[in-house]
Amino acid sequence: MKKPEMMKAIRLHEFGGPEVLRYEDAPLPALKLGEVLIRVHAIGINPPDWYLRDGYKMLPPEWRPSMPFPIIPGSDVSGVVEAVAIDVQDFSVGDEVFGMIRFPSFGESAAYAEYVTAPASDLARKPVGIDHVHAAGVPMAGLTAWQFLIELGHNVQNPLQPDMHRPVPINGKTVLVNGAAGGVGHFAVQLAKWRGAQVIAVASGKHESFLHELGADEFIDYTKRPPEDVAREVDLVLDTLGGSTTGRFLRTLRQGGALFPVFLGFSDAEEAARRGITVSMTQVRSNGLQLAELGRLLDAGTIRVAIDSTFPLADARMAHERAAHGHIQGKIVLTVA
Repeated sequence: MKKPEMMKAIRLHEFGGPEVLRYEDAPLPALKLGEVLIRVHAIGINPPDWYLRDGYKMLPPEWRPSMPFPIIPGSDVSGVVEAVAIDVQDFSVGDEVFGMIRFPSFGESAAYAEYVTAPASDLARKPVGIDHVHAAGVPMAGLTAWQFLIELGHNVQNPLQPDMHRPVPINGKTVLVNGAAGGVGHFAVQLAKWRGAQVIAVASGKHESFLHELGADEFIDYTKRPPEDVAREVDLVLDTLGGSTTGRFLRTLRQGGALFPVFLGFSDAEEAARRGITVSMTQVRSNGLQLAELGRLLDAGTIRVAIDSTFPLADARMAHERAAHGHIQGKIVLTVA
């Protein structure tokens, strides 16, 4: 069967709010060496998607990349291999795969589409026990939790800190996860439990039973009391929200503990040094081998993916509006007919 030359995709022709996401015809991507062509069934949406959409306004102007329009956003897909480059041996036409494509890169992942090309090294076979919607919710959030907590898996230096990020041993330790019900957070809770930690989950009250089901030992409802006023002698805080308020968690940590903020903004280095606390972060990167390990845990039922909501690809704008509303439980996913 001859492949089409055009496909439907979501494209940006300018930066802005959800209204700039346009569902339209786009050329099918060209297959390069080392790549496979995927017929996409589902697409996971992530914060970098809206950072790109609004032109990386949260970055200083000199850090903002220049990108030619039109741009197809997105990085996380689950689908079926439609074609493979001549040098690819790990995948065949018809394989069900999932992955985070070419991340980090600016506007090159191009996942909000009916077809996407992907380096074979960014992919893993989709777990048999879950559908494409759930698989599409895994890559970025699951890999972020994995690379912060379990194994970094790359040697790319974070330019914002002098030392490489190193996960710390958590077996028998107390781990607090802030933003525990979200994409990264709900994986972090489960991976920390899998590795033998006592887990304190911080989220709003409506997520309490959900997080206990995922294995959280304690729950703090941040709408009733600030977590930094409750938790004490914690070994590790994974703050999935990060930002300028992340320093408040220093007081929850024991001497010699660690604070891992997922987003930029920490500015209390002197206090951290005084308390002997390691503050470290990293940028998640595509890694098919780590994704395969996550896939095995998903197939075994050791961890699971929660889906907040799904939207057809054509309604990506509505999905971004849902994301902006916050209080997400798990992942938002786009579906491709």
